Amino acid sequence: MLTKAGLQRLRSLREKPHREALGLFVVEGGKVVAELVAAKFPFMEIYGTPAWTGAKTHAVTDAEMARISHFPTPSPVLAVGRITRSPLVPAALARGLTLALDGVQDAGNVGTLLRIADWFGFDRVVLSPDCADLFHQKVINASMGSFARVRAHTADLAAALRDAHVPILGCDLAGTDVHTLPPLRDAIVVIGSEGRGLSPAVRPFVTSFVTIPKFGAAESLNAAAAAAVVCDNLRRAHGDPSARGAEPPR
Repeated sequence: MLTKAGLQRLRSLREKPHREALGLFVVEGGKVVAELVAAKFPFMEIYGTPAWTGAKTHAVTDAEMARISHFPTPSPVLAVGRITRSPLVPAALARGLTLALDGVQDAGNVGTLLRIADWFGFDRVVLSPDCADLFHQKVINASMGSFARVRAHTADLAAALRDAHVPILGCDLAGTDVHTLPPLRDAIVVIGSEGRGLSPAVRPFVTSFVTIPKFGAAESLNAAAAAAVVCDNLRRAHGDPSARGAEPPR
């Protein structure tokens, strides 16, 4: 049975200040928890109702799950992980492919971008401090297990790009056709927020602006959709992925 203090602790993790103070985060949902467990993510606690057939450290009733759940409709499982952050080593940006997020504040987009980086085998993702919190439940759920596989860092993006000695591709409507990308073994792809695009602090460090040709009447593409197209074209130009080294997962 959950104690009152235990209940309050789990409920408090809905808010970033409490997550930071306790160094903990939560994730709910049978599919995403199963994916993270399969990816060997080291959860500290897993609370499961009788409907949850996977591994669990604490059995709870449906009523208890309803009280600790962060969702209007509770899932059968809630897992607790420890917040860990890997410092970005600037020299690492000179090797391999990096997806950089410049002020992407929509949590679902950030999670999807992690998933895209995982799909295309990028070596790392770098998030500016004004991106959605990496440990927000919506980010983790949208990443669908990629959260455990992708090496992600939060860092001053302008400072990191200033010291990067590789091509830096910035997505911008006024850029050159992304389909003309040359082969690049090492590169950084920078995705800005949907509302403002690339920030003034980051734009001076972009070496090439690229865009996706438009054939219809839509004003713009979702940030994650645009990133997927750019990453796909970079990968096709890049060639054999087995020829490139990779960092270990975080």
